[in-house]
Amino acid sequence: MYGKLKEHLQKELTEIQEAGLYKSERIIASPQKAEITLNTGQKVLNFCANNYLGLSDHPKLKEAAHEALNSHGFGMSSVRFICGTQDLHKTLEAKIANFFGTEDTILYAAAFDANGGVFEPLFSEEDAIISDSLNHASIIDGVRLCKAKRYRYANADMEDLEKQLQLAQEQRFRVIVTDGVFSMDGNVAPMDKINELAKKYDALVMVDECHSAGVVGETGRGVTELFNIRGEVDIITGTLGKAFGGAIGGFTTGRKEIIELLRQRSRPYLFSNSLPPVVVNAGIKMFDMMDQTNELQDKLHANTAYFMEKMTAAGFDIKPTKSAICAVMLYDAPLSQKMAAMLLEEGIYVIGFYYPVVPKGQARIRVQLSAGHETEHLDKAIAAFTKVGKALDVI
Repeated sequence: MYGKLKEHLQKELTEIQEAGLYKSERIIASPQKAEITLNTGQKVLNFCANNYLGLSDHPKLKEAAHEALNSHGFGMSSVRFICGTQDLHKTLEAKIANFFGTEDTILYAAAFDANGGVFEPLFSEEDAIISDSLNHASIIDGVRLCKAKRYRYANADMEDLEKQLQLAQEQRFRVIVTDGVFSMDGNVAPMDKINELAKKYDALVMVDECHSAGVVGETGRGVTELFNIRGEVDIITGTLGKAFGGAIGGFTTGRKEIIELLRQRSRPYLFSNSLPPVVVNAGIKMFDMMDQTNELQDKLHANTAYFMEKMTAAGFDIKPTKSAICAVMLYDAPLSQKMAAMLLEEGIYVIGFYYPVVPKGQARIRVQLSAGHETEHLDKAIAAFTKVGKALDVI
């Protein structure tokens, strides 16, 4: 049988390559930070990591990881409810709840698991999930595991959301689900208006803060801070793998009873090893740092504003953003790969995004700014984009 499957797979892979859609992985041989070294020995500036606060190689987080390695060991070898819960896990969960102004938190191995494990325990065929059309794949997959009736509204379109809420009134419970920041475009969900509609139509609200926590809001507390609705959202999911240190791990934080039921019935939580102590203790240190100073968020916001202004002035087609994501629109998939390759030659590490990651005809290079970037890094990237953009007739 595998001979037949192999032939089929080879054909599929060839078609992907011929369409200019094949994804090649570049290999990094250094820590993740603003300047990285590839396995070829080339040193480049990294503008495509989720390292928004520049914490992935921060000495305080590394120190905290070493401390936990010595005091609490390397791995847990168990799920939480058997013998996988340490005092560190409970401390981190409390820190996350305090950060977002919620009642309780549950940790997962990844944010994909958090989104995959939140719907099925809470909602049944009697209920309704109203989801933004551009929500992350993990939300889409989580919804698929649930028997609730599904409604879909156009991205950040409040008129369409209201229509879907009206249609969903016959269901028992309703939950509006949205990304806080949409990862491919960088736009922020209008959480104030979503919250108003939820109250009007008696619905819960869930937001995925993966690309917004640590980034948006004056102190980086995400979209609920940005729209002054902190503590009002029922369910927040997020990750430790982006702004919050960049390692791994996800979480769901929100209403006490919701979190308590997830501990009892959420399958990714019940059947996955708990997070290792080194990751957990580094997370604790990170939240302590964020409580003490807003320096990193301020620098990130300044870097983003500077980069957006200069790139727009250079003539690039940039999607509006309130996040640290800058989508440089190219529309053509092979062009996005060619431009990314030429930028790498100029010492700028970026990736072209194209179908199926984004819709057909919407190819772009996604630039992600970081507090780890200095002004000279930004200037070098802008100069390289301008040089390559002119060579390819993009600008």
